Parts: sequence; C-alpha cells; structure tokens
Amino acid sequence: MYFTIEPAPRHRLPLYKTLLCVTCALILIVNGFSLFHNLQSLKGANEQLALSSRVAERLQYLNVLVLDADSSARGYFISGKETYLGPTRLVVTESEREFRELEKLLANNPIQLKNLQQLQTLVRKRIAILGQAIEVYKHSGLDDIVAIAKVSDERSGMDEIRLQVVIMVREQSEAMAARAASFYQEYQKAVVMGAGINAVAIVVLIMFYQLVRRSFVHRAAVEHALQLSNESLESMVQQRTEQLSVLSRHLISISEEEKMRLSRELHDEMGANLTSISMDIAAVTHQLQKTNPELAAQLRRARGTLMDTVELKRRIIEDLRPSLLDNLGLCAAIDSYCEDFTRMTDIPCETEIASEIDAVAKAGDRGLSIALFRIVQESLTNIRKYAKASQVSVSLKLQRDDMLVLRIIDDGVGIAAPTLAKPMSHGLLGMRERALLLGGVLNIRRGRGERGTCIEVYIPLKGGQGGRKAGAVPPPLLQPSSTPHQRAGDRTQSSRPYSTRQRSVPDLHDQSQ
Repeated sequence: MYFTIEPAPRHRLPLYKTLLCVTCALILIVNGFSLFHNLQSLKGANEQLALSSRVAERLQYLNVLVLDADSSARGYFISGKETYLGPTRLVVTESEREFRELEKLLANNPIQLKNLQQLQTLVRKRIAILGQAIEVYKHSGLDDIVAIAKVSDERSGMDEIRLQVVIMVREQSEAMAARAASFYQEYQKAVVMGAGINAVAIVVLIMFYQLVRRSFVHRAAVEHALQLSNESLESMVQQRTEQLSVLSRHLISISEEEKMRLSRELHDEMGANLTSISMDIAAVTHQLQKTNPELAAQLRRARGTLMDTVELKRRIIEDLRPSLLDNLGLCAAIDSYCEDFTRMTDIPCETEIASEIDAVAKAGDRGLSIALFRIVQESLTNIRKYAKASQVSVSLKLQRDDMLVLRIIDDGVGIAAPTLAKPMSHGLLGMRERALLLGGVLNIRRGRGERGTCIEVYIPLKGGQGGRKAGAVPPPLLQPSSTPHQRAGDRTQSSRPYSTRQRSVPDLHDQSQ
C-alpha cells in the first residue's frame, strides 16, 4: 500500500458552468437596475402628483381668500361694523404668501408661472379696489358706494380671477394626466421587460440546477464508492494489524520458550560436561604436580580458562532465563536485577513489591512472571541508555484483588512524543505486546512533577488474586518490605545461585530501542 503527501490537484469549475453562473448574475443585475429605474420613475410621478395637488389646493385657497375679502367688505358696507373687515385686512398678507409658495411650486413650469403672474395682477387689482371702496365708505357713506357700484363692473373682476384659477388648475391637471400616461407606458414596458428577464433567469437557474444536481449525484456516487473503499481498507488494515499483533505475541511466546529450552540445555548438558572436564583436569593436574610441574601449570591455566567458560555459560543462562525467576520467584528476580542495575550504573533504584505477588504470579498465567520481568528489564535498560536519570523506582502491587499494576518511574529527560510513534522503537513495542499478550495495557506518561517517564502496566487477573487459595501464605523467603527502600548494600549477602563476579545489566538487542 502506497501513500502520498503531495497536495491534491486544484479542480476548476467547467467553463460552461462558469458562463451559466455569470449569465444568471448579469440577468439578475440588469433586472435590479430596471427595478430601480422603475421605482425612481414611480417616485417622480408621485412627487408630481403631490405637487399638482398642492398647487390646486393653494389656488383654491387664494380664490377663497379673495371671495372672503369681497364678502367681508360688503358686510361692512351694509352694517357699518368694522368687525366684518377681518378677512379684508388679512387678504393682502395671505395672498402674497400664497403667491410666493406657488412661485416655488411652479418654478419648473414657465407657462404656469406666466398664468400665475396674471392671476397675481388681477388679485392685487381687486384688493386695491376693495381698499378704495372702504375709504370712500368711511368719508362719504353708503350712497357713494352704491353709486360707484352702479357705474363699475365688480362682477367681471371676480369672474376673471375665478377663470384664471380654473385655467391654471386645468393646465396642472392636463400636465399630470400626460405624466401619468407616460409613466403607465414606461411601467408596462418595465413589467414586460422584468417578466422577460425573470423568465430567462428562471430558465438559466433551472439549467444550472440540473447541472449542479448531476454533479451532486456524481459526487455522491464517488463519495459512496470512496467510503466503501475506505471501509474495506480500514477492515483490511485492522485485520492485518490484528494478525501482526497475534504474530508478534506468538513470536514473543516462542522466543521465551526457546530461551528457556536453551538455558535448560546449557545448564544441564553443557554444565555437566564442563564440570566433568574440570574434575578430570583437576585430577590430572594433581598427578602431574610432582612429576611434570610445567604440564601441571598449563593444566591449571586451562582449568582457569574453563572456569571462565563456566562463568560465561552462567551469564548466558541468566540472560536467556533468570534462574532466580524459576527458583525463588518474581519478587526476588526483580529485586536482584534492580540491585545489579544500581551497582552497575550508580543510579539508586527503589523497589516496592507487595508480599502476595509471588503467590499471584504462580497461580496466574505461566507467562506472567517472565513478561513482567522482561518489561522491568527493558525499562531499566532504556533508562540506563537514554534517560540520564538520577533516581528510579519500581513498584508492583495488586489493585482491587483483580489487577496487577507495575510502575517504573524515573526523573530523567523523558521520552519525546515522536519517539513513541517511531516504527523502530522495538523496546517499547515489545513491552506493549507483552502486556497485550496477558490481556493488559501499557501506558507511558510523564513522571512525578512532570519530569522523567512513568511506565504503567495493568494486567488483569482471572478469578481474583490469580485464584490464590484463602489463607495461603507466601514462603518466608519471599517477604520483602513493602516500603520503598534503597536496594544497594542494605541486604544481607548470601550465596548466589549464579556467578558472584560483577557483571553488566544484560542487553537484549532484539528488544532495545
């Protein structure tokens, strides 16, 4: 299986899809501008309609002002009371204000401005006549007013004002009608154009939807096929991983069995042969001691070499299969190995092993003891090589009567995260596989105070405490203190089952990192 880290190629949208998108966008933009133009036209028409309405209202109001002034003057002439002159006195200021407003409203209509000037002349003339009539009434009385009324044609002045107002209102209405008709035509054109644009946009959108739907269906099919392929690959990878894990555990078991067989053969057969040779050499040396001292000296040197070979054989046996593990149990084997580690590296190694561990190990799986010992051995080897630690602690306890917990803690530099994932970290992988072989797990985390490394191994037991019978007491020899203590030089020396010569901590080249 091959994997690539090259970036995926950047796929572009096909040209025809891009053109459809651009066309649809342009159509919608044109439709938006058309709607804006129509709204502006409608707004202008509404403004013109409001303007015409205000012009008509002010013209009507101006006509009413003049009529009220004329009526109030007549009431004054008949009754002689000046209270009737209120509208006549206000008509000058009110009319001038209305004329100014009308000039503003009709600023863009020259024809209406001309008509407004004529109307203003007529109104001012009429107001002036009313003022003269009031003055005449004040000095001469009602008779002169009647005489003047008989001679002058007052009715014609008011008719001219009314006619001029009607003309201006009619022209304003005609202009508004023309604008409304023009706007209606433009609105019809806009509606037709908008409907056409919308129809084209709908067609384009339908085409684009079909293309998108086709692409989506194709992509869904591809994703489904890719998902099936991924599931198949994941299943295959999981199956292969499980096969490799099973093979690894099987190889570990076979390796331990082969080491045990080789150590037994070396101990039994080679040990017997070497012992026999040593005895023969000793006997010959004794016989030649007086007759041939030179040959006796050579035989003594040969016997010394033979003893070195015996010592080498013992070291090989201990590397293959610790004799303490089979003779005295797991606690003694770990305890002794930690002593050797402290002696050879000058790094204090504390051990804390529960008293019932040996009974649990004997009652449990036959590979439990060697697996835990190998994990301790590999951990201390890694600490000696890489950790730069100043203190190490090893603890093995029984937790909740159904779980063995092994912890190896150091205060060294720790293990970098990439190292844990390196495929060549055989030592860590071997420890993890040994834990898995017993149905347990191995965790690696930071040590105390976020310094160094803590290796934790959890091994479940079958039947609680490995099926140990109630009341069973471990042998007195396997009763180490449960309190952490220094293992260098604080133990009474006794005869060792193997060589007393100082030796280095065994290196397992097939399991080291």
